[in-house]
Amino acid sequence: MGLLDGILKQVAGAPDDVENLAAKVGIPPALVEKAIAALGHAHAEPGDTVSLAAQKTGLDVGTLSAVVQQIGGEGSLGEFARMLGEH
Repeated sequence: MGLLDGILKQVAGAPDDVENLAAKVGIPPALVEKAIAALGHAHAEPGDTVSLAAQKTGLDVGTLSAVVQQIGGEGSLGEFARMLGEH
């Protein structure tokens, strides 16, 4: 969780760490990591980011939308995608 915790701390308005985000969304931390990674990668692809991430992860659109909302919305996904690409 270290990498994603570090990224979360850099994004304004996002929860401080994966554990905190997981508690807010109501899913296990491992699923939060999976969701963030899928959303970050899907953001760079054409189409609806949440729908693409749902197809890749098997997580439902509502859960992924809640993750997006908690990390600061669509604008924050660009930051996540950039940061994930750097690591």
